[in-house]
Amino acid sequence: YILHCASQSAVALRHNLAQTLGVAPDRVRVLSGDVGGAFGMRTAGYPEYPALLIAAKELGRPVHWLATRSEGFLSDNQARDTIIEAALALDEAGRFLALDIDVIANMGAYLTQVGAFIATVNFARCFPCMYDIPQIGLRIRCVFTNTVPTGPYRGAGRPEANYCVERLVDAAARQSGIDRLVLRRRNLIASDRMPYKTPVGTVFDSGNFPELFEAALEQADIANFKARVARSERHGRRRGLGVACFLEIAGGQPGEGAGIAFPGQSKLLLAIGVQASGQGHRTLYRRLAAERLGISAEAIEVAQGDSDDGVPSFGAVASRSTMSVGGAVIATIDAVVEKGRRVAAHVLEAAEADIAYRDGIFEIAGTDRSIPLFELTERARALAQEGIIPEDLDTRRTADVPPSFPNGVHVAEVEIDPETGDIQLAAYMALDDCGRVLQPVLVEGQVQGGVAQGVGQALLESGVYDDVSGQLLAGSLMDYAMPRAEDLPDISSGFRPVPCRTNPLGVKGVGEAGTTASLAAVMNAIADALPEHPQIDMPATPERVWRAIHKPSSTAG
Repeated sequence: YILHCASQSAVALRHNLAQTLGVAPDRVRVLSGDVGGAFGMRTAGYPEYPALLIAAKELGRPVHWLATRSEGFLSDNQARDTIIEAALALDEAGRFLALDIDVIANMGAYLTQVGAFIATVNFARCFPCMYDIPQIGLRIRCVFTNTVPTGPYRGAGRPEANYCVERLVDAAARQSGIDRLVLRRRNLIASDRMPYKTPVGTVFDSGNFPELFEAALEQADIANFKARVARSERHGRRRGLGVACFLEIAGGQPGEGAGIAFPGQSKLLLAIGVQASGQGHRTLYRRLAAERLGISAEAIEVAQGDSDDGVPSFGAVASRSTMSVGGAVIATIDAVVEKGRRVAAHVLEAAEADIAYRDGIFEIAGTDRSIPLFELTERARALAQEGIIPEDLDTRRTADVPPSFPNGVHVAEVEIDPETGDIQLAAYMALDDCGRVLQPVLVEGQVQGGVAQGVGQALLESGVYDDVSGQLLAGSLMDYAMPRAEDLPDISSGFRPVPCRTNPLGVKGVGEAGTTASLAAVMNAIADALPEHPQIDMPATPERVWRAIHKPSSTAG
């Protein structure tokens, strides 16, 4: 069986398909080319995949299938259909005492591979986010309905958790009379308490939340916000400011592998199991390998998207790739160098302890006797074929890397026309701690893209079903609104990295940070612009905002 499809992990999908088809994994090959976008929806297989493979086998010829956009709306996983009731307890000084959360999560008509995991485990492991909350009560119920099944979508349980907490903090500030910034500052987990074990058993390994918070307020120019309010009011518009502190769990799934082969002609082939969908994997892993080995990046080719590469992989999911694959790449390179030292000792007739490696050359320390890496690989291959040494320098390794905990503070400003309910996102600032930043341009793009998708959920996107028939009404891009360039301001992004302590690169996930933070930042800004502070559910469409302005509710949320 050979399947060509867009996937976040050809390796993981092969195992799923083999189980469904009742065959050994080596009888299935999955090939995934460049993926234009995935965001979790291309994590697991869809029912059409095994059906296509069976059809191709029965017919004895290739079978091609392409869903229409409307079919995709009905078949592709949707996400974040959740009802949350929550309460936050404070003492008289504004210290958080306890958090109680009751969740009903829609699974859709049937379970997807990780739908229930997202609604329960991923959701729970974020709490208490950036705050020191000693007691947490969680009740989560997953229910089946008539809707499209739900699964992972950029954030996968973490945006819901952070949205819940940040909306509660703003509500608590209004009810207690304590300034919302003061309330947050008072309850942030102190840096000297890291590593911090949460009430749900998760351990945050690193972070400096108070320093990050103060830096974000300065970068967002909070001090001059009142002047911007006055300017908006002169134009007949209301202006609101929303602050969202966020923390999410990234990675932590089973081990990830990497393979290095030397095909000849002074080239190195680096095989990875994850599949890029805009993250810049080839650029990043080529650079990592080049720096670790001290050779030119031009000599390195990165292979991905073929399950036959033989590299164990869980996939490019959960903002885990750089941590997990990076750890595997480092482990594989170190193993290559260690094997190379043994082979070089044989070739150069020296003790292994005397062999040093630097910048692509093995040498006998303190002498001028050496052999370049690529020359040694050819010698090693010949020696292995002759049975003189047990193996050549081609190497595969797997790394098990614990999760990281990206965090940050995002600040949004909105302008609202009270006559129409029209909302304009006037400004957006993101300050993130994603650990060591390896590729600043790529990381900045990840944050900005995540913010854009969060803004889509906050203001525009909704899967609408008919109340009577249960049929999906938002079945095309004519009915399902998505953010365009005109809906977004220039997004100011910055980084205050605190290196992660649980992986060799010191990196934390970043791919879902923008989405995780932006829901609460935007919705808090909308509530701030409305002195009535009404309850408005996402998406905050102009109609909903207009109705809230003219028929305000007494309950904030």
